[in-house]
Amino acid sequence: MAEWDWGLVRAQCLREAQGVLGLSGGAEDAAQEAAVRAWRRQDSCLTPERPQPWVATIARNEALRIAARPMTDPLEAAGEPAEESHEDEVVGHADMDRAMAGLSGFDRDVIRGRYWDDLDYRELGRLLHVPEGTARVRLHRALARLRKALVEA
Repeated sequence: MAEWDWGLVRAQCLREAQGVLGLSGGAEDAAQEAAVRAWRRQDSCLTPERPQPWVATIARNEALRIAARPMTDPLEAAGEPAEESHEDEVVGHADMDRAMAGLSGFDRDVIRGRYWDDLDYRELGRLLHVPEGTARVRLHRALARLRKALVEA
């Protein structure tokens, strides 16, 4: 495996995240998470001698995840980190746990495989014994049901 310059990887992640989120704390968070994901999953890069496109995709996806989160705090909307109390965090986890519990076992497996275990779609399909395209569709549908459950919670 080629040796990567992690300082350059981090800088690339930040540029990509800022392209989506602008100059904000959210871009910093996305870049950090993307660099960590790239480091953890570097063995799955198909072009380790030229990882830039692969890293850019990870960074954009992380930035898009952050951009998709609802912003309820005006400081967070302005790019400032929002103060979240421990109580808010516990309530948020409880809501997510409740919403996940209301999903089918298959939906929970799809979401956990993709976001908790950080599986790509090919690995997710293999885990679920379905083609990669089917895994993508099922994840999309499972996330729609999760969103609906969270709104209702």
